[in-house]
Amino acid sequence: MTESIGARTAAAARDAPPKPVWPSERIDAIDVLRGLALFGVLAMNIVTIFRVSIFAQFLPSAEPAGPLDRAVAAVLTVAVDFKALALFSLLFGVGLAIQFERLAGNAGRMILLVRRLAVLLAIGLVHLYLIWNGDILVEYALVGFVVLPFLGGPAWLMAGAALLLLGLYVTMPLLPPIVSLPGAAGMAVHVTDATRAYATGGFFDVLAFRIREVPAIFPLHVMVFPRTVALFLVGAFAWRSGILRHAAANRRLLVGVATIGILLGGGLSLAAAGQELFDWPSLGRWLFPTERLGAVVLALGYAAAVIAAVNLSDGRRMLAWAAPLGRMAFTNYLAQSVICGWIFYGYGLGQFGRLGVAATLAIGILVYVAQVVFSAWWLRRYRFGPVEWLWRSCMYGVSQPMRQH
Repeated sequence: MTESIGARTAAAARDAPPKPVWPSERIDAIDVLRGLALFGVLAMNIVTIFRVSIFAQFLPSAEPAGPLDRAVAAVLTVAVDFKALALFSLLFGVGLAIQFERLAGNAGRMILLVRRLAVLLAIGLVHLYLIWNGDILVEYALVGFVVLPFLGGPAWLMAGAALLLLGLYVTMPLLPPIVSLPGAAGMAVHVTDATRAYATGGFFDVLAFRIREVPAIFPLHVMVFPRTVALFLVGAFAWRSGILRHAAANRRLLVGVATIGILLGGGLSLAAAGQELFDWPSLGRWLFPTERLGAVVLALGYAAAVIAAVNLSDGRRMLAWAAPLGRMAFTNYLAQSVICGWIFYGYGLGQFGRLGVAATLAIGILVYVAQVVFSAWWLRRYRFGPVEWLWRSCMYGVSQPMRQH
């Protein structure tokens, strides 16, 4: 009799329509890491893309003038630049692997996951063209379609593909270019046009220039596409292997990865930035491979350090404030674009091209702190952020309950 009841209960659970996890079922360490990574993404986006043209960083005249701006730019270059996006890529891979595992046994698993990525792609395209063309969501959706078939294969295949793609990404500067960026003269003209359009144009002027600018930015996405695929696979492998699922049991491994990653990755990043920032001897043709490798290694070190810290009681208490931000990172990422667009573009405060690095970062910190407060307030009342609710409702084909019970 008991076995019959148990069998019926298991069958009912298996046949029940799929739905998102409850907040109590989420993994705090992953949410904390996502919330911290969101600050790095905001810091680099607001300094290098919202404040000035995305191509200004490739021109010698883009160097900050004052000592404070130079110091802030140096810290961001060594400790944050590319590392925050690498963390975000890693976490998207983890999230995709978790979804794949949760839907095991569901006949419509692949349909649900494809729908999830299709909705992400649609939101990304709206963001790319109507709000901000520095969008990463479109790339992440396309990468998700590439990675999805690997999730059903063996772990060694994911690990091998990740290593091959990371090797390709690191050595790409030494190989013939797949796509080329405009020359220095073309970039200078583009920066001038961007400054005029973004700083003084109305909404439709900015919209028109943003749409024209998308093809110019496309090569930058091509250059980082192998890295993004590789880090998605690394994140999926980390989940499949149990390192994240049983982080407390793997604390020694995480501490080792954190130590090596931060020391080695930080050293490589510092060496790559040494000539520009400190007038150290050049690394010549090995400069960019060193920078790329350093960014990936340092990001892995950051991830391991945060995961290990959150699995200690003191670390969990110190970093708990970042978890709500990470639970609604999708909403916060899009909100950052709207807020920064209003601050820097001509239809708002028109600060594009007018502020230094330090002042711009201070604005970014204020925006981030406001989002920390808002996220905690919102999630005390609702299960998801607004965009997370839309994403999940579209994925599952059913409007999800929002109110906390």
